[in-house]
Amino acid sequence: MKKRWLTIGAAMLLAGVGNAYGWSLKEAAAPYKGETITVVGLERPSYVAAQKLTPEFEKETGIHVKWDIYPYESTLKAEMLNFVSNSQEYDVVLTDVVWPVTFVDGGWVLPVKHFLDDSKLRDPDIDIKDFFPIWLASFTVNGKLYGLPFDSYSGLLYYNKSMFKAAGIDNPPKTWNELKSDAEKLTDKSKNIYGYALQSALGETQTCDSFARFLWPWGGRFINTSTHKVLVNDQKSINGIEFRQNLMKYMPPGIVSDDHAQVVQLLTQKRVAMITEWSAFYTTLKHSAIGNELGIAPEPKGPYGAYAAFGGFAYMVSAQVPVKRQNAAWLFVQWLTSKKMAMPLIEDGAVVARKKADTSPEVQEKAPYLKTMTYTWEHATVPNFRPQLSCYPRFSTIVSDWGTKIMLSGNVKSGLNGMQKTLTDYMKASHCWEHTNAPQKYISRYEK
Repeated sequence: MKKRWLTIGAAMLLAGVGNAYGWSLKEAAAPYKGETITVVGLERPSYVAAQKLTPEFEKETGIHVKWDIYPYESTLKAEMLNFVSNSQEYDVVLTDVVWPVTFVDGGWVLPVKHFLDDSKLRDPDIDIKDFFPIWLASFTVNGKLYGLPFDSYSGLLYYNKSMFKAAGIDNPPKTWNELKSDAEKLTDKSKNIYGYALQSALGETQTCDSFARFLWPWGGRFINTSTHKVLVNDQKSINGIEFRQNLMKYMPPGIVSDDHAQVVQLLTQKRVAMITEWSAFYTTLKHSAIGNELGIAPEPKGPYGAYAAFGGFAYMVSAQVPVKRQNAAWLFVQWLTSKKMAMPLIEDGAVVARKKADTSPEVQEKAPYLKTMTYTWEHATVPNFRPQLSCYPRFSTIVSDWGTKIMLSGNVKSGLNGMQKTLTDYMKASHCWEHTNAPQKYISRYEK
C-alpha cells in the first residue's frame, strides 16, 4: 500500500512540469528566474511538508523560496508590522480565516483574479472549483477571492475505543447530550480518569475551541452584522455556555489552562476518553500509544444542529512588493495549492482543501480522518464560526478574558452580560462595524 501511495504522489508531483493545455510552470517562470520570494509559514505539519517539497518548485522554476516560520501567536503581528512599515519583507502572506478583512481593507493583498486574468501566469488546470466551497467563501471579501486555501481544518471528535468498550458504550456520541452522558460513565475521579477534555487556555484557544464550540450548536451567535448587535448574552447563548459549565465536572482539574498539546496528551495517556480537536492532530494521535484504539467521528450536534469548529489558512500575494516578485509569488502559491500537489502534501502530513484528493477512496484509506473532515466542511460547520472583523484580535481577547472568567467563577449570565457590554463598547468605539465580512453568503456562488 505504501509503495502504491508513493508512486501516485510522485507521479502527480512530476505532472507539475506541464499539462495537457501546453502551459508549463517552467516557461511561465522563465521571466522570474533568479528572483527570491519570502513565504510565511507556521510551526505545523502542513508547512513542514510544504518546505520538504519546495526544492521541486525551485528546481523547475529557478525561483528561490525563503521560508519564515512563526508560532501561530506571532504570525499576525509579524505580518502587520511588515505591511504597516511597508518593509516588503513578505511576498507570500499567510491568513487565518479571521484575518482577510484586515489585509483587504489595508489594500495589502491582491485578488486572485489579478493573476488568473493573465494567461501567462494562470495554470489552465488550476480548477478553482476543486476547492471546497466553504474554503473559497472564507477568503472572499467584497465579492472577490483573495487567497487560495492551504492547511485547512475542522473540529473532530477523537475517542478511545477500548475505554468506550470497557464502559459499555457501543458508538461515539452523536449529540452533546449523549457526550455528556457518556462522559459521566467514563469518568472515574478516584483513578484520575475523565470522560472529556476541552482545551480552554486563555487566548484564541478559549475563544475558538472552547467558547464558540458551545455557542453555535445552541443557536447562539457572536454578532449580527446587519443590525450591529452583539448577541453573546441572549438566552440561546446562555444555554450553550451553561451546558459547557455543567460538562466541566467530567473534565480534568485545571482544564481552563490546558491548550491543544495538553489535551492531546491526556488522550494519548488514557487519562481522558474523548476530546474535540482539530483534524490536524490526527497524525499525532495515530502514531501515539493509543493509535490502534483511536476512534474518529464528527463533532456532536446541539439542539440547533451541528456546528463543528472551523479554522485554517490561505496564502495571499502581497500588493506592496515589486511586480516581478508578485508574479513569482503567485506561481508558488498556485503550485503549492494545486491539484497536482495535493496528494504529495497529504502523504507528507499536510492538510489540503482539494476535493479530488481529499475524497479519493485510496487517500481516505491512508488518512481516514479525511472522510469525517470533508463531511464536516460540507454539512456541519460554517465559515464564520469566528466573525471576520478587522478588529478581530481585540475582539477575541475580550471573548477569551470573559470566557475564562465564566469557567472559573461559574457565573454564566453575569459573565455573558459583561462580555456583551465590553464587546459592544469596543465595536462602537473602534468603528469595527464598518469593517466586517459575512463569508457564509458566498458559499452558494462556489457551489454552482
